[in-house]
Amino acid sequence: MNNDDREQTPPQENELEEVVIPVIEEEVVAGARPVKTGAVRVDKHVERRIRRIDTPLLHEEVDVRHVAINRVVAEMPAVRRKGDTVIVPVVEEELVVTKRLILKEEIHLVKKRTKDRFIKDVELDRERAEVRRIDPEGRIVDANRERSPLIRPVRKRPMA
Repeated sequence: MNNDDREQTPPQENELEEVVIPVIEEEVVAGARPVKTGAVRVDKHVERRIRRIDTPLLHEEVDVRHVAINRVVAEMPAVRRKGDTVIVPVVEEELVVTKRLILKEEIHLVKKRTKDRFIKDVELDRERAEVRRIDPEGRIVDANRERSPLIRPVRKRPMA
C-alpha cells in the first residue's frame, strides 16, 4: 500500500484517530479611564456704574464764652451741665489775711448742631460671568445662550 491508498480508504474501527478539541475560556477585565467629554469656560466682566450718594452729615461746633463771676466760694465747684452748655469753673487762690477761693469766671461751652448735605459721585464695580460649555475638540457648544440656566443673577436689596 502506498500513501495515496491510505488516504482514500476510510479508517477501520480500531484505527480511529484521536481528535484534540481545545477548551477555551474568555475573561473580562473591567476598568475605568478618564475621557474628556467637554469643558466649561467662565469669563468675568467688570461693569462700572456711577451712583450718587446723598446723605446727611452732622457737625458739632462749640462756642467758648468766658463769663466773669468774681465771687468767693468755700470749695472748688464741680463741672456741671445746663442743657447743651457745659460749665467748667476756673478758680484762683487769692492771698488775703485768710486764704479763700474766688470764682473768677466760668467757661460756658455751648454745643450747636448743624446739618449739611453730602453729595458725591462714587464708582461701583459689578462683575458679570459668562459660562460657555466647550466640547472635547475645544469648540464652544452653547454660544447662543448668554447665561447658563444654573447661574442666576444675584439681586441686591436697595439701601434704605
